[in-house]
Amino acid sequence: MRRVVCSGSFDPVTNGHIDIIGRAARQYDEVVAAVLNNVNKRGLFTVPEKLDMLRECTRELDNVRVAEFDGLLVDYCRANGIDMIIRSLRSVSDFDYELQIAQMNYRLSGVETMFMTANPQYSFLSSSLVKEVAQYGGDVSSLVSPYVEARLREKYAEVRRGGEPSR
Repeated sequence: MRRVVCSGSFDPVTNGHIDIIGRAARQYDEVVAAVLNNVNKRGLFTVPEKLDMLRECTRELDNVRVAEFDGLLVDYCRANGIDMIIRSLRSVSDFDYELQIAQMNYRLSGVETMFMTANPQYSFLSSSLVKEVAQYGGDVSSLVSPYVEARLREKYAEVRRGGEPSR
């Protein structure tokens, strides 16, 4: 059985992420969509919220499992019998960065990285950009699922009412 992982902060999960996960799901037996629990980086959403959004967005993909991990992705891969990492490339600058990480991951563990090019309609898309547009009330309906869009509206309504979003 070929198991692969698509990892990220998914803060929030975008249609670009779901496109890559879905395309990987058509090629491999099982895809693990893994949320990095990075204690050094505070996101807009908590890890449980990110997991919930990912589960909702991938519920129709029978061979996709959602999980979280701490530490090095290659350690998670080894512990879970995963021998390939799937990464998305939106641009040449993504390739430069991702290649370094892929080479380090291989050196540390022998885990391979497969690059998938982003669908052109999502090649500009990032979670940071979605958050910025949503924060100022812009329309993100073509960038995220309706469920994620609603969660973004809720989060930024909390911020407007009194400061920090609930954590």
